[in-house]
Amino acid sequence: MTPLPRIALGLLIGAAGGFVFALLHLPLPWMLGALFATMIAAVLQVPVLPPARIRPVVVAVIGVLLGARFTPDIVAQAGAWSLTVAILMAYVVAVALVVVPFYRFAGRFDWVTAYFAGMPGGLTEMIEIGEAKGARVAPVILAHSLRIVVTIALIAFWFRFVMGHQVGTGAVVPQAPLTLIDVAVMLGCAGFGSVLGRVLHFPAPTFLGPLAISAALHMGGLTQSVPPAWIVNTAQVILGSVLGCRFLGILPRELVQAGVLAIGATVLTLSLAFLGALAMQSVAGVGVEQAILALAPGGLTEMGLIALAIHADVAFVALHHVVRILFVIVIAPLLFRMVER
Repeated sequence: MTPLPRIALGLLIGAAGGFVFALLHLPLPWMLGALFATMIAAVLQVPVLPPARIRPVVVAVIGVLLGARFTPDIVAQAGAWSLTVAILMAYVVAVALVVVPFYRFAGRFDWVTAYFAGMPGGLTEMIEIGEAKGARVAPVILAHSLRIVVTIALIAFWFRFVMGHQVGTGAVVPQAPLTLIDVAVMLGCAGFGSVLGRVLHFPAPTFLGPLAISAALHMGGLTQSVPPAWIVNTAQVILGSVLGCRFLGILPRELVQAGVLAIGATVLTLSLAFLGALAMQSVAGVGVEQAILALAPGGLTEMGLIALAIHADVAFVALHHVVRILFVIVIAPLLFRMVER
């Protein structure tokens, strides 16, 4: 099959998975349903391909959506966040000290591969830096891909079935009908924000750029517009399909082995996140659920969507994930050089 039909097949399978999850009233149905359906298809060697070229458009839409949750009173809260950022940095160091040895001894990785598989940084950054330092790429990709998948699933199901939150689609109900001006504003946020993100070398430029522009406009009271629900749901199907198709070429046996390790690593990570959340609650009065979303390394975009769905502070969650990614990008190579010596 040529690429276009394979991409169409992947999206069709992803949409079907999202529809089934929605019928079953499962959390984040359109993203998680698409993710699990395409992941199963990829592992079973169904000829699917990820719609990688339209992913920047998709994450830009979600960035605009999450930016709409930034309000003028966020600036007043920013001072208290310095304490929670310090806790975040201590948490990142603790995760590295626990999860890296876990991959070395439980997974029997060499130290270099275990180091970059266990660091709670962004998937792309850890793959690129790890490959440059001599890590085996395949285990690092599997470790981080499955870490994101397992974290999203555990967090979403925990909030829905244990905490009782309605973790739905993540769409925001607009306060007024969309006008042509609203559409133009959102398109401008997505387009100009994506360019700005690349120019300023943001870690996730097509997501953080639109989020920043959208947040600035909404905090300034210049607009109250949000993308309509059908666009948000479509974006989540595409995002889930891209995540699921990352498992192309992975044999079922390899996936099971990596999955067991990922579950173990994620349980350790989320246990430390819970302790960090209790510390944030103690020193800054932050809700435990919100703090866990800010700490859990399940992906900036995905944790933002869950925060949106349970009506947590999206700005707080997004800021801490950006700091985590930047902190790991800076600190991981420096620590590696020290250890290497």
